[in-house]
Amino acid sequence: MLTSAKQSFPRKILFIFFILIVSLSVYSAAKTKAGSHKADTSASSQVNKADVYVTAKATNDRIAKKEPLNFVSLEQPDEHTPTIILDKDKTFQTLVGIGGALTDASAETFYKLPAKQQQEILTAFFDKEQGNGFSLCRTNIHSCDFSSASYTYAEVPGDTNLKHFSIAPDLKYKIPFIKTAFAKAGNELKLFASPWSPPAWMKTNNDMLHGGKLRPEYNQTWANYFVRFVKEFEKAGVPVWGLTVQNEPMAVQTWESCIFTAAEERDFVKYHLGPALERAGLSRLKLMIWDHNRGIMYQRAKVVYDDPVASKYVWGAGFHWYVGDHFDNVRLVHDAYPDKELVFTEGTEANFDANKVKDWQWGEFFGKSIIMDLNNWASGWVAWNVILDERGGPNHVGNYCMAPIICNTKTGELTYMNSFYYLGHFSRFIRPGAKRIICSSNHDDLLATAFLNPDGKIAVVVMNQTEKDIEFHTWIENQAVKTNSPAHSIVTLIL
Repeated sequence: MLTSAKQSFPRKILFIFFILIVSLSVYSAAKTKAGSHKADTSASSQVNKADVYVTAKATNDRIAKKEPLNFVSLEQPDEHTPTIILDKDKTFQTLVGIGGALTDASAETFYKLPAKQQQEILTAFFDKEQGNGFSLCRTNIHSCDFSSASYTYAEVPGDTNLKHFSIAPDLKYKIPFIKTAFAKAGNELKLFASPWSPPAWMKTNNDMLHGGKLRPEYNQTWANYFVRFVKEFEKAGVPVWGLTVQNEPMAVQTWESCIFTAAEERDFVKYHLGPALERAGLSRLKLMIWDHNRGIMYQRAKVVYDDPVASKYVWGAGFHWYVGDHFDNVRLVHDAYPDKELVFTEGTEANFDANKVKDWQWGEFFGKSIIMDLNNWASGWVAWNVILDERGGPNHVGNYCMAPIICNTKTGELTYMNSFYYLGHFSRFIRPGAKRIICSSNHDDLLATAFLNPDGKIAVVVMNQTEKDIEFHTWIENQAVKTNSPAHSIVTLIL
């Protein structure tokens, strides 16, 4: 028995050794197969072609789709060849949306048009397949300059309990217009609202116009007014996504306006508006401060954000473009307060001039601002009135302006400014939820930004404001595609 056991022991060792060799072979084959699968996945995700859309001054191209372009291998871009360099593995802010303002003026103009033109406008702005696919919009809380007259929801002086509060003035035009826009957008619009002024009886100058301030004794009433506005709009079928505290709080205007210093805005949010929204179960609303120009936006943000109590109620800051570019100031706010969002909340081409509606510069104002703001961490971009009438109104103080579509309410004719198309190069192709990626231009005359969309497609927008055509490469992952950027053009590539 002992001899037999000794003889069987080497056999057992050999058997175990054999099992180990077989196991290692199977593991090695599986690992090789897994490695091959990984390589195959990488290859299949590689970009092969680019769809190209062009809007250019000296042509009839308006978001015109061109022939697809094929990528070719290019390991090393040349320093002297205009090149847009992409890196989809480095991501930044997530896009909330792009759109325009649904004001009284736009609504009133809309309902003066024939039904056919109304449908054309809805498709042009809000249809995701055939139009610009606007996804983020703004409206006014009671009247602003772009209303036919001043009005409020609380017309009875001293009504601190808001017993007479009513959104009846909005039920004729504005609310129906907003609801049709929501429907056309598949109910995927985000809407935020801004006040231009409290009711006159709440103000130091007893006037909705010409600046003035909110009387301290009405701080809480005014905060409750926001709550009532949101609840009444939502009862009427209009969901509200966000609010700004005050439109242009440093501007004394001939129209509805009200002054808040940074400290006053902070304290109003801290002690009144923030708690009122919280008590009403409206903490979900995206509350934005400032809502004015880029120039002093850092100081305005600092005063509010450095106060932890006020800051907890605030989602981000809104800004406009009316006094200088100051694009770096947008980035500085982000760098100092990276947990807060940034949204461009208003910009319009210019004062209305029928002889200048066709000028190419208006679209380029939009294109440059959108690219620079997005590249400096803005997560949303909203133009001013989506449509206006043949005079650039209605406007109850004569402050007539341009709009992406000018509507002749007498003839029904619609005039598309090139700003409509420039906006579309972003809003059609960069969708909510998209993440900004590295987009590096080596050419001073090519402005560019790029986003990775939720569907995995990359949208690259390139703008050329010069008088010359510029051929450029778009480079990603050791391959490139060559594209022509015509003089005074904007090009979107979908990879």
